[in-house]
Amino acid sequence: MKKAFAPLLLICLCTHALADGNPIGFQSSTLPDAHNERALEMVVWYPSATSAKPQLIADSPVFVGALAVRNAPAAAGEHPLVVLSHGFRGNLGNQDWLASTLAHQGYIVAAVNHPGTTTRDRNPEAAAQLWQRPADVSRAIDAVMAQPEQFGAVAKRRIAVVGHSLGGWTSLEIAGARFDPERFAQDCKAHPQLSSCSVYQQINPGSTPESKTRLGSDLSDKRVTAIVSLDLGLSRGLTDASLAALPVPALVIAAGLPSEDLPAQLESADLAKRLPQASTRYVEISDASHFSFLSRCKPGAVKLLEAEAPGDGMICQDGDDGRSREVIHQQVTSLITEFLGPTARNER
Repeated sequence: MKKAFAPLLLICLCTHALADGNPIGFQSSTLPDAHNERALEMVVWYPSATSAKPQLIADSPVFVGALAVRNAPAAAGEHPLVVLSHGFRGNLGNQDWLASTLAHQGYIVAAVNHPGTTTRDRNPEAAAQLWQRPADVSRAIDAVMAQPEQFGAVAKRRIAVVGHSLGGWTSLEIAGARFDPERFAQDCKAHPQLSSCSVYQQINPGSTPESKTRLGSDLSDKRVTAIVSLDLGLSRGLTDASLAALPVPALVIAAGLPSEDLPAQLESADLAKRLPQASTRYVEISDASHFSFLSRCKPGAVKLLEAEAPGDGMICQDGDDGRSREVIHQQVTSLITEFLGPTARNER
């Protein structure tokens, strides 16, 4: 698969197994939709005081799982909430390594499958409703806040959204950024090689005047107090004015390995320059690829992936300077926890 987003269709519902520290809880559920059109699969990792023995969650022949206790009782007190948004053809398990680590540090972490753009659900009609992605995140926030007995109470004004790839775009939108379909279409004429352009064309969210209007509308959720973007795409369609006025702090992390279809200078770095400098931090990880933000691969994973679909082994590739994906994950987690500690409490 030649485009940087394409290998995200692989099943990656796993992450780094954490064996130390207090056990954490894990629950999965489906959020109903009143119109029965967009039910959401959701998982939640959360602090727990359980003494039960944890088990590996979604360990697979390709990816490393994470330790947690299913349906464990929630720990007392209030906890900050983080909602994860996956990339195009990704799924709610792509950042389990981050979710489990943050839960060990006292965060409640929720993730949803965005209908139409997930590993197992590529329904064209659902995918075209790109404006629904931020609403999916809002529904996850609603669900977690409504069940403190299940996951723990959510601390006031401490709700962050972390998004990878297309999920990065989702995090910007829910924070208040606005997308201009016409601007993006013109930009893609100048940069047709970008994965963002091919993915957008495939999803086709601006096929009608009505869809363009919905895509360009205000999709924000005022409860979100900080956002993190992990090597995002579609940023070049976000308007300068909305980015300059973004009301929440933003951490923008880019993959620094050379990439023709998702270069940092045209996506994450360009985005960071247009955000408020006082409340934005930009970090480029030189040995990270777009897929370094996915789960850690097991030995032999590349062979298994290549046997199933030649070219998909790239999903396990990082830089060549010797640092493992596990170490890159540790760096990313440290950046995020340092950022959320002081900034997630900021007033809008």
